[in-house]
Amino acid sequence: MHRYRLLTGGLILLISTVASLANPAGLGGQAAPSITASVAQIAAYEASDWQLAWSDDFDRDGRPDPAKWTYEYGLVRNREAQFFTRDRPENARVAEGHLIITARKEPWENASYTSASLTTQGRFAFTYGKIEIRARVPAGRGTWPALWTLGTDINTAGWPACGEIDIMEFVGMTPDTFHFTVHTKAFNHTQRTQKGANIAAPNAAADYHRFGIIWTPERIDWFFDGRPVFSFANSGKDPDEWPFGSPQYLIMNLAIGGAWGGLGGIDDTIFPAEFRVDYVRVWRRP
Repeated sequence: MHRYRLLTGGLILLISTVASLANPAGLGGQAAPSITASVAQIAAYEASDWQLAWSDDFDRDGRPDPAKWTYEYGLVRNREAQFFTRDRPENARVAEGHLIITARKEPWENASYTSASLTTQGRFAFTYGKIEIRARVPAGRGTWPALWTLGTDINTAGWPACGEIDIMEFVGMTPDTFHFTVHTKAFNHTQRTQKGANIAAPNAAADYHRFGIIWTPERIDWFFDGRPVFSFANSGKDPDEWPFGSPQYLIMNLAIGGAWGGLGGIDDTIFPAEFRVDYVRVWRRP
């Protein structure tokens, strides 16, 4: 969910072991792993020795747990059309065993829409491990839900030097595609050097999906419904390329419009639009 993202260039990524995945478009992805590597990645992801370090299963109705979540507030970034509210049940509530982030068309603080962005900043951060989030994105042109992380040093290092991991992004104007991206000082969209991949997911908003990463000192591997879709390796050169030796915190938000999400306009007939999260789980190695 980075600043002023634009799609550029073109590179094909082929995932041999994953059925019905399409080629990424314009995200500067790295070469796909071999079949052997993909099998090894799946085995690592499903291994039984991961130890749960932090989670939220959203099993208590009401407001999101304040011990785990805080909020971004206001008109935050990317020329987005929504005002992110704080602790407002109309925009973020827990019900039916899910976190429900709701975007609404309503006037609010000089904006035409409201929504929410929940973050673990100051509550929880982690360095290395496995994270998985099961969620269902909203349908509709103008929606821009994202699951992502930022370095805890963002206030001192700034973006993109702090590092950003986009576990998942989706824009409603391309309703059959999920996006997975990484941003660093050396690799980011402002220089047209960002690294990432796209996959095809027909009727993406119709079902819940699992989005995950394994983050180690050597690499970050992305997973969609338990299958590897992209990898970003530590070059070992300098922090400009790999700032991911330090803690990152989690963000889950539903944006409306903006520099990327709004390129196709906003369909005002879709509101209220809901981004539903079933669970968030973080594991570490023993």
